[in-house]
Amino acid sequence: MALTIFDLDNTLLGGDSDYLWGEFLVEQQVVNGEWYQKNNQNFYDQYLAGTMDIFEFLAFQLKPLADNSIADLNIWRDKYLAEKIEPIILSPGRALIAQHQQQGDTLLIITATNSFITAPIAEKLTIQHLIATEPEMINGTYTGKVDGTPSYQQGKVERLQDWLSKHHQTLKGSYFYSDSHNDLPLLNLVDHPIAVDPDPKLRAIAQQKGWKILSLRQ
Repeated sequence: MALTIFDLDNTLLGGDSDYLWGEFLVEQQVVNGEWYQKNNQNFYDQYLAGTMDIFEFLAFQLKPLADNSIADLNIWRDKYLAEKIEPIILSPGRALIAQHQQQGDTLLIITATNSFITAPIAEKLTIQHLIATEPEMINGTYTGKVDGTPSYQQGKVERLQDWLSKHHQTLKGSYFYSDSHNDLPLLNLVDHPIAVDPDPKLRAIAQQKGWKILSLRQ
């Protein structure tokens, strides 16, 4: 039995749930289409390059949560999950999850994408534990700000260390599956780092370090 950690976007999903949420909001005319789509793409490009300012991005990405009612947000999220997320859940990813569950491992998703989006995705994937960026909520309403440390780059390590302490877990024998060089701080920490359909930078580092490289898209 070991802790098995999964990144979500472009790892268990054949796409990026954060980016797709932005595209969905444009399609539903919830946000200013051309302006929002341009900024959504710019932030995604910065993420891929490893240059994104996470707090600048979150100010942009969490604003629609603050600008709309919880009732409307929940309706849109249900539609988004059905139209954007269900089609990109990777079947080999589900098989990998089942394999680790059968081994008795503790499964955890750790993602920079906020929990409003990712909590129901983790549930669909039958993974009980989730570390995600938390949107601040006061008196039942989202503020548009982040609550605590975003789980991005080194922030994933900080959030995980807190989780380990609270759940009396260790990283002995641990696995971490990720596609992104942004996750190198955590990949370097676990016993079994695994690059899943990795970006070019992560692929090069994985090959150099002798890490396992896996595809869930074949």
